[in-house]
Amino acid sequence: MRVRRHTCDCKETIYELCHAGGLLFIRRTIREPGGPVAHETERLITVRMEDLWMRLILGQAR
Repeated sequence: MRVRRHTCDCKETIYELCHAGGLLFIRRTIREPGGPVAHETERLITVRMEDLWMRLILGQAR
């Protein structure tokens, strides 16, 4: 797994665009008092996930 892009790790919630096995996914890590909690999206082809990443960064993702 390789991180291609990420948001600033100075925030409580961090997003990473990850690449593994020819597919992309987004990992969201939330820093909580008990330790970090990570969630990942499904793996998608590059063109679809890069669109989702851009919408997430622009605040347009639902």
